[in-house]
Amino acid sequence: MEAVAWTAIGVLAAAVLGSFGSFYYLGTRIDALGARLDARIDAQGAELGARIDAQGAELGARIDAQGADLGSRIDTQGADLGARIDAQGADLGSRIDRLSSRIDSLETRLDARIDALTARMDEHLQRHAG
Repeated sequence: MEAVAWTAIGVLAAAVLGSFGSFYYLGTRIDALGARLDARIDAQGAELGARIDAQGAELGARIDAQGADLGSRIDTQGADLGARIDAQGADLGSRIDRLSSRIDSLETRLDARIDALTARMDEHLQRHAG
């Protein structure tokens, strides 16, 4: 009976030690897989970062080029618009000058007519007053 007990204790001890060994082996395998996974994730992150940086630089250069093109187009259109405004201003100035001379001519004619009517009224009043 004692031999059976010692045999059972031995079998149980072997099972427990085997379990601890299995857990240790399983833990080291998990750690190794975790390290490999970390290395792969870091490599993917570095590659992705480099691709994003390259895309960002290319996109920045394209935006700068389009901004310069747009700036020159705006400058050209601004100069064209300025020239058109100046031309219309000159045309408007000449029209105003012509209108002003017509108004002056009408004023002169109106002054002459008023003076003629005033003279006629003075003559008429002189006849009746006197």
